[in-house]
Amino acid sequence: PTQQQQVDQMITKGAKALIIAAIDGTTLSGQLDAAKAKGIPVVAYDRLIRDSENVDFYVTFDNFKVGIQQATSLLVGLGLQKEDGSKGDATGPFNVELFAGSLDDNNAFFFFNGAMSVLQPLIDDGTLVVKSGQTTIEQVNILRWQQETAQKRMEDLLTQAYNDGSKVQGVLSPYDGLSRGILTALGNAGYGPTIADGMPVVTGQDAEIESVKLIDTDVQFASIFKDTRKLAAQAVTVAQANLSGAEPEANDTETYDNGKKIVPSYLLESDIVYKDTITKLLVDSGYWTADEVASGIAAG
Repeated sequence: PTQQQQVDQMITKGAKALIIAAIDGTTLSGQLDAAKAKGIPVVAYDRLIRDSENVDFYVTFDNFKVGIQQATSLLVGLGLQKEDGSKGDATGPFNVELFAGSLDDNNAFFFFNGAMSVLQPLIDDGTLVVKSGQTTIEQVNILRWQQETAQKRMEDLLTQAYNDGSKVQGVLSPYDGLSRGILTALGNAGYGPTIADGMPVVTGQDAEIESVKLIDTDVQFASIFKDTRKLAAQAVTVAQANLSGAEPEANDTETYDNGKKIVPSYLLESDIVYKDTITKLLVDSGYWTADEVASGIAAG
């Protein structure tokens, strides 16, 4: 409701273009109708706005590929694959559990489907075993991406599926906040404290500073770095093109169906962050400083 009011006010005050990072990608149809009536172009930022024909453009990362990268990092952590893409020395079977994002976020489906395109064949052949039996996004989603909800679900999984002395060895997590909740549950259950001590391989996304420190100290295994500076710059480029009457450059005009139309999109590339790539990807690029990585706290 707050975001709906904000967009209403922007339109009333004469905004010439709107760049919207939607809190809920399904509830802005009225605002977008009003924008269309006034000829205001709308750029969806990172999260696709659904169920409206009045979304002119979408700027995001290649979210299916992000899911592939998350699954890849899980396999690397388990030793089934090496960072260079070659086959690892491990053979399995490994016990893993799956988490997905919020069902009201279109991106959650791309992340999960991308990951499962890699993991499902290994589940089918027995290399990976999901002891809970929960393998659909309807079963594994976390509403509003809440860390506490992820922690509670992980606690429940451990109680229900691992009460026979078996251990979970890997967890697909699509976001660092969920990862921290999952790691808390695992730590409270006696896993770890580090991967070398038996903490399962836990993936993530967004390279949040608290999780980068956990990667640096061998608690969380990996994250996905989506450089938001590039995302912001691309959104500005698109908005400027719209305002000048030009056609914004799209590199995907097929993938992102919002329920009413295929929204032309510009997809940016992401990178897997392992402990040995923190400096190259995050520190050398100026995204985080070495001190911030060491403390786990953003300087502000």
